[in-house]
Amino acid sequence: MPDTASKTTVLRSCTDWSRQAFRFIVDPIARLLARSGIHPNVLTISGLAGNAIGAVLLARGDFVWGGILILLMGPIDALDGATARAQGKWSPWGAFVDSTTDRWSESVIMLGLLIHYANHAATQEVVLVLFAIVGSLMVSYTRARAESLGFSASVGVLTRLERYLVLAPALVFRHPEIALWIIAPLANITAVQRTLHVRRQWYARRVGKPETKDPKRPADDH
Repeated sequence: MPDTASKTTVLRSCTDWSRQAFRFIVDPIARLLARSGIHPNVLTISGLAGNAIGAVLLARGDFVWGGILILLMGPIDALDGATARAQGKWSPWGAFVDSTTDRWSESVIMLGLLIHYANHAATQEVVLVLFAIVGSLMVSYTRARAESLGFSASVGVLTRLERYLVLAPALVFRHPEIALWIIAPLANITAVQRTLHVRRQWYARRVGKPETKDPKRPADDH
C-alpha cells in the first residue's frame, strides 16, 4: 500500500496518532529487519503464535506471564507492515494476512480468559468476555465493511490499540476484570459510533441526489 498519509491528515484515533508519533522508532527497526531478510509474514505469524501461547497461560490463570507475553507481542503488529514497506514487499495479500491474524490474536486472547472464567464458574466475567469479543469484532467489521463500500470509519473511542493498552497492563497486574469492564461496553459503543459515522456520510452523499436502487447489490457474506 502506498504511504499516502500526509501531515494534513486528521488523526481520528489513538492508532492513527501512534503510527505517526512512533515512526521514528518503528521505521529504523523495520529497516533493520528488512536488511536481515526476515519476511514480514514471519513477524505476523510469530505475533499470532505468541498471543496464542499467552492465551494458554491466561486459561491456566497465569495472568502475569500471559500478560507479559501479550505485551511483548504488541510491537510486532506495527513492525510487520513497516518491514513490508521497507522491503518493498507490501501487497494486498500481506495486508489481508495481517488484518486477519490481528482478529485471531485478539479473539484467542479473549478465548483464554473465557476458558479461565468458565472453569471457575465466574458467570459475570464470562458475560463480560463475550460482550468484549462481540464488540471487538464489530469494531473491525464496521470499518472493513464501510471501507469496502467507499466510506471511512476509522473513528471511535476504543480501537484495537486502545483495547490492547487497556488489557495487557491489566493482565500483568492480575486484574483483567477491570479491563473487561472497560472493553465490553466501549468496544460496542465504538462499533455504534462507526455505524453512525457511516450513516452521516451516506446521507451527506444523498443530499440533492435521487435515491437509487442497485438490483445487483452483492449479498452480505460477512
